[in-house]
Amino acid sequence: MRILLVEDDPMIGEAVSLALKDAAYAVDWVKNGLTALQVLADQEHEAVLLDLGLPGKDGLSVLEHLRQHGQTVPVLIITARDGLADRVQGLDLGADDYLIKPFEISELLARLRAVTRRQGGQAQACLSNGRLSLNPATHEAQFEDKSAVLTPREFALVYALLLRPGTILARAELEGRIYGWNEEVESNAIDFLIHSVRKKLAPAAIKNIRGAGWLVDRAS
Repeated sequence: MRILLVEDDPMIGEAVSLALKDAAYAVDWVKNGLTALQVLADQEHEAVLLDLGLPGKDGLSVLEHLRQHGQTVPVLIITARDGLADRVQGLDLGADDYLIKPFEISELLARLRAVTRRQGGQAQACLSNGRLSLNPATHEAQFEDKSAVLTPREFALVYALLLRPGTILARAELEGRIYGWNEEVESNAIDFLIHSVRKKLAPAAIKNIRGAGWLVDRAS
């Protein structure tokens, strides 16, 4: 899953970016509001972590611009502003959640999982299509009667597929959800990950559509 982190504090940005990568997210990090809007206009992200006190264009203005232009990407505000008026304004402008600094990374990850589940139309903590299920908190996957704990990259792959069951995801689309800007992607990386997941679960867990990409079955 690809996340855009919009944070101008280098220490906080570095810490959050590393924590997200450790949790199997692909992270793109920008440090001002204008750059954030440019990136979001050009590239697809599954969620935005948005600071409010940004140079160039403040976070609330970024959020307002996104919603006025029909962008529905989940936005989780992360800020030191703890006043009620700020929280109310952020939520009224279209934020999906609001987290006050300093925060525990575990809470940030839990809130991020929650907003992305809602965006994908999933109410339950585990993603499932009826045969294949995935627990985002533990990275455990189960296909019918076989289960396994996935590596961060394997988890990111299965998560991307289960967010859109029945939809074919091409190689480039999967790479975009698994790897960040500065990460080198080998030509066979996706094939290797799919082979590994199938070996742990079952060949039928992920289907290949020749010449198009991969999918998991539509929810039954």
